[in-house]
Amino acid sequence: MNDRPTEKTLAELALSAHECRVCGYVYDPEKGDSKSNILPGSSFEQLPQQWHCPVCGASKNIFVNIGSKNSPSGFSENLKYGFGVNTLTPNQKNLLIFGALALGIIFLLSLYGLQ
Repeated sequence: MNDRPTEKTLAELALSAHECRVCGYVYDPEKGDSKSNILPGSSFEQLPQQWHCPVCGASKNIFVNIGSKNSPSGFSENLKYGFGVNTLTPNQKNLLIFGALALGIIFLLSLYGLQ
């Protein structure tokens, strides 16, 4: 039996977004819900039980956790390693990888223009 506390990644510690399974509305804790006077920074768990989806009116228990979207993946002690890419969010890493791939393809295609 393991009595050690489990470490959580930065994505697990960040506020999670929740999606309505009926209409697809995403409650983003960074934005809150201006229609219901929910302030930005309010986690989904802090919402009152009578809160409903602002789009379709579904109850709070219909929402599913889809995780955080703007936090680096991995553990906080690992952020200082690896040329600074460990501090990037998953979307930033995708942009870096596929941008470099597109740039490489453009470079290779430009070699056809040489004589």
